[in-house]
Amino acid sequence: MSSKTNQEAKASVVIKKRSRVPGVMITQYFEDLPLGKSTPDFTRKPMAVTAQEGKKVIFKAMVSGEPAPTITWGRNKGEVDDPEKYKTRYDERAREHILEMLNIKVDQADTYKCFATNEYGQAVCTTALKVIEVGHKKRDQAGNGQAPQDFRSMLKKTVVVTRKKQLPPRKEGEIDPKLWELLICARKKDYEKICSDFGVTDFRWMLKRLNQMKKEREDEQAKVVEKLENVKQIEVKSSGRAQFGFDMTVWDPKSEINLYKDGTMVPYGDDENSKHSMKKTGTKYVFSIKDPQPEDAGFYQVDVQEANVLTTDFQVPDVEFIAKIKDAKAVESQDAIFQCVLSTPLNRITWSKEDSSLEHGDKYEITVSEDKLMHTLRVKDCATADKGKYYAIAGITSSSASLSVEADPNGHKGHKGSKTSNDDDLSKLASEQKAKLQKEKDNLEAAKRAQGEKDAADAAAKAGLGDKGDGDKGDGDKGDGDKGDGDKGDGDKGDRDKGDGDGNNKNLLGHGNDKNTTDDGDDKKKKKSRTGPLVPDTLIGQGVQFVSGLADTVANVGERAEMSCKLSSETTEGCWYKNGKLLTNEDGVTIIKDGACHRLIIDPCKKYDSAVYRFEADGRKSEATLNIQDPPKIDLDALGKFSKPVIIKAGENAEWKLPFSGGAPMNIHWYKEDDELLPALNVKIETSDTESQLRLTKCQRKDCGEVKIKIKNESGTIEAISRLIVLDKPTPPQGPADIMESAVTSVEFKWKPPKDNGGCPITNYIIERQQVGRNKWTNLGEINGSNPSYKDSDVDPGRRYSYRIRAKNAEGISDYLQTEDIPAGVLRYPGPPTAPKVVSAFKDCINLSWSPPCDTGGTKIVGYNLEKNKKGTNYWSLVNQTGPITDTKYAVKDVFEGAAYEFRVSAINLSGAGDPSIPCDTVIARDPMKPPGKVTDLKLTSSNYSTFSLAWTKPKEVKGVEDEAQGYFVEIRPIESLEWTRCNAIPITPTSYTVLGLKAMATYWVRVIATNYGGDGEPQGFDKYIIAMPPPVKPKFKDRNMKTFVVVRSGNTVRLNLNFEASPVPEVSWLKAGIPVAKHVTITNSDKGSQLLIASSERSDSGIYTITVKNIVGQESFNIEVRVTDDPRSPGPLELEQNIPETVTLCWTSSPDEKRDDRLHYMVSKRDSFKRTWRTVADNLFNNKFTVVNILPGREYYFRVFAKNDMGLSPPSESPVFGTKKEKGMFKLKMPEIKPLDFESPPSFIVPLKRRSTPQGYECYMSCAVKGDPAPRVTWYRNNISLNTNTNYHITNVCGVCSMLILRVGPKDNGEYKVFIENKLGAAESSMTLNVRE
Repeated sequence: MSSKTNQEAKASVVIKKRSRVPGVMITQYFEDLPLGKSTPDFTRKPMAVTAQEGKKVIFKAMVSGEPAPTITWGRNKGEVDDPEKYKTRYDERAREHILEMLNIKVDQADTYKCFATNEYGQAVCTTALKVIEVGHKKRDQAGNGQAPQDFRSMLKKTVVVTRKKQLPPRKEGEIDPKLWELLICARKKDYEKICSDFGVTDFRWMLKRLNQMKKEREDEQAKVVEKLENVKQIEVKSSGRAQFGFDMTVWDPKSEINLYKDGTMVPYGDDENSKHSMKKTGTKYVFSIKDPQPEDAGFYQVDVQEANVLTTDFQVPDVEFIAKIKDAKAVESQDAIFQCVLSTPLNRITWSKEDSSLEHGDKYEITVSEDKLMHTLRVKDCATADKGKYYAIAGITSSSASLSVEADPNGHKGHKGSKTSNDDDLSKLASEQKAKLQKEKDNLEAAKRAQGEKDAADAAAKAGLGDKGDGDKGDGDKGDGDKGDGDKGDGDKGDRDKGDGDGNNKNLLGHGNDKNTTDDGDDKKKKKSRTGPLVPDTLIGQGVQFVSGLADTVANVGERAEMSCKLSSETTEGCWYKNGKLLTNEDGVTIIKDGACHRLIIDPCKKYDSAVYRFEADGRKSEATLNIQDPPKIDLDALGKFSKPVIIKAGENAEWKLPFSGGAPMNIHWYKEDDELLPALNVKIETSDTESQLRLTKCQRKDCGEVKIKIKNESGTIEAISRLIVLDKPTPPQGPADIMESAVTSVEFKWKPPKDNGGCPITNYIIERQQVGRNKWTNLGEINGSNPSYKDSDVDPGRRYSYRIRAKNAEGISDYLQTEDIPAGVLRYPGPPTAPKVVSAFKDCINLSWSPPCDTGGTKIVGYNLEKNKKGTNYWSLVNQTGPITDTKYAVKDVFEGAAYEFRVSAINLSGAGDPSIPCDTVIARDPMKPPGKVTDLKLTSSNYSTFSLAWTKPKEVKGVEDEAQGYFVEIRPIESLEWTRCNAIPITPTSYTVLGLKAMATYWVRVIATNYGGDGEPQGFDKYIIAMPPPVKPKFKDRNMKTFVVVRSGNTVRLNLNFEASPVPEVSWLKAGIPVAKHVTITNSDKGSQLLIASSERSDSGIYTITVKNIVGQESFNIEVRVTDDPRSPGPLELEQNIPETVTLCWTSSPDEKRDDRLHYMVSKRDSFKRTWRTVADNLFNNKFTVVNILPGREYYFRVFAKNDMGLSPPSESPVFGTKKEKGMFKLKMPEIKPLDFESPPSFIVPLKRRSTPQGYECYMSCAVKGDPAPRVTWYRNNISLNTNTNYHITNVCGVCSMLILRVGPKDNGEYKVFIENKLGAAESSMTLNVRE
């Protein structure tokens, strides 16, 4: 470095300068910097953050400078050196310096600073962190007595408004974002109703995007919500409350649930008496608005954490009932009708029955008249269940009536309700209301028209009296001034309001609404009402004025455009101008005069027709703009050719070419299956001004799908769709192959067709075979592709074979599917069939049936062998000597009467007979028996809570009527059921049985059925039901030495165990001082005892606890006194007083535990200098004073006082030595002189006003903090005009915090706002600029 540079570096200065990044201040330490060196600067400063309490906050900054600057962080109130709260790091990849705060708290809300420093200077910037307390955790610091520490904290608390992120504003020609939000949360059947409210008649094109948005919303909800269903939009119920809700299961039960209205958080409670409340029952959440009013209308949203789960729109129309619904009577199967008439047309109203909404369907028919004034509910095919109260709810107004349903005396069905005179009266009333509304509208239009004519005449008269030029009283002063023609014609109160000009004629002749937008289906043009004229009116004559002026018009190239206006006179002629040039019919336009209406028609429109058009008549002017748009267009023939699928073979190239026209610039995008295509190795896109071409090279089968082109310019968007089909050979057949048959002479197997047929049907399958152990594959030929199975009959027994299968289509042959080794000629026998079942038995024939085996041995079953065994022998003989049985049933006739037999069956396949089945039950060859009679002497021998035992006597045999019983079934039926259940599946032979598995204290009917081969006899049951319980026992406590008094140390566990016996199981209740125990007390009951448990006891748990054990036999109670206490604390200081010789009186302050423990008392002990041992003087003292006697002179005495309770003694409170007291001198305090202080100071701003930018229609809050003594006088100004007396602004001054609130800001509120403060010592001012955004 040169000596000159060294000298400059030594000259240290401080230079302040601003960075190119707004909000960054740079301090340069040297006047001239060395070459290549620079001061620090921020290339990206930290962004302000607003976050909820408990979230993570990250500030990121990027800096520059040479040498590299060092980054430090700070804050206005406090330090950032706590490593548990603040973590700093540097991300080398992103080159970002990061300050991270985990689990932020409210006290961390502050202004944070970031410093970048090197040896040549320092850069500093600030950012703000706002911490929001929301949901159930919101605290009210004022209620806790926590006042703001200074004006700054008060100002921060006042300005922070908890708001939800706003929906984007609606753009011209696009769907309202509110409609998307409502559709995401709505049921599919409500789509049409919601779309109609927003003026959307065809919503089918929206479904694809809506499904995508729903999936995104569900993914967002899945982070905090486990399950969400039954979402219900807001409805006004018959109770008068507006309700909406859903069923939801959240992952974290502590998740915050927030309610927003129009983006602003709404506090709610769980009390139904609050304005907004939420009731949670299980997983069901119901939000309600008590006594809804018009101001409650709005856009409501419910968020769990930051995920939206419900959006609903609450509309409150201004409507009343002209005719309310009336009580109705109907006969069963007849229709009942309720009708009402409204004061204002509505598309629909809500019908409900007992707080349950009714919907149009098979049961209820809901209709609306054409004028939308008369609404009808028809209850079809009335039944008794339909009677009750019905409600008609329109907005927040309701009407109710009752329906009574009577039985039909004639038994007629299907008789429908007919129209009555009451229907005619309501129709007449609705017609009158419609006429009244139309008349009011006409009168309003006529009044506005008359007022406009009068104002125009007055303005013309005043203009005629003044100078004709542009002097002080001419048009120059009154044309556009405060009171001139401009005011009446095109000014703030002129034609725009009265109808003379081309402004908002929203109440004249029905030419518009609030937006004055009309849609013409034939001309496809859009018109926008102007908010004011572009050209001032100039009156020459009197009486001629515009009834409706020109409106801005939009039309497409090649279409028809029309501009029209209407004058108050039908005879007045006028002229049309284009950009100031006079137009005639020879200029390619059509000019039509139809009475007072004047029209200009351009057909077809060209691009150069975009211009400003003006119509002049008798000195009056109206002006509007025609905007010619040129959206993209595609020729229909080219579109038809493009839409045809492109079919190619694999490996070939696919090409699409589409010509188009339209205004430049054009944006062309190609898509395949909704994924945008970008130029790549196999994707070629060529685009010119009139044509775009897409070429996909070397296409494969996986490239099949939809191909779409989207063409867009500033005037519109158009799409065209085609498809790509790539043909290829099929994929291999699907395995594994299933073996259908593996016999000695043949093998049969099947497989599944290929997963992808290559775009062409499968024509054939090619089969090859290889014998296991050889290398050669033999071609067996081709089979038809419709049947994927093959039977190979040319096999050698004992060999194993493997097969290859290939699929064939028009494009080629697939790869092969190879089967596993399939054996041929291997003996595989079938498995055993099911055991034979005896269908019927006679003395000379026994009928049997069975089921085929599950394992067929790989071949089909050709028959069965049936064998029999006579009971008592070991020999099985074949029944079917003539050959296999082909059926699964058989009648055995080779039997002897009275003999007992067993039967078994074996299956036969191509390999031979398999193993026999399990033998059937023994059956006797005899004619059917008669069912037995009823059992006798049925009785209950014992019972408990899960079983009871029965006993009975065998029924007697009556020849020819009732045969002998061979077994018994026991059946039970719960008293609430109608079906009997058998306790034993197989008949039992003993005459006793124990029923198991009963439910304690359940009631059952019981019966016993005798049975034999002839069937079941009649059941025998008890006359009364049986209860599953032991014999009744009155409750009584079993412990002989039960404690009646229990002492527990505070904080320890209280456990009371009491054993009792009672039958049936009793009800156990615990009371404390006659009322139920608190929630933190755990009660555990069993059938033999009860336990009361307090895990961590407190003194408030002391009291008398009563247990009551009660059943149907009686009840028993027992009381236990529980005292929860702790070691007592020491009494207060001891004071000694001697009033009588040889006595001393001790006084002490009560122990702090005395008020909480009524059994606490005191004990006094003393010690003298002679004996030196402590001796108790008094005990059980319940006061704070005691006199000790026998005090001997010449001795020193020491005293102690103990507090004593059930836990023991406290530490002592000791007295000073009792003896001669030393008198002390008087203490004198010399007070210093107090000098008066002067606190007066001139006014100044602690926190000045700050610049604000507020959306139009929202509230704006401005504030500043001031100080001064005496308190300064505060005056608010807007554009130097005082606002203190303006009632449109709410101005407050509390403790030096000056605030002003504008409820709904508009364009008129733009400007400079200033606060001026002054007192006798001086004055100060602070100003800011308010910018109102649209």
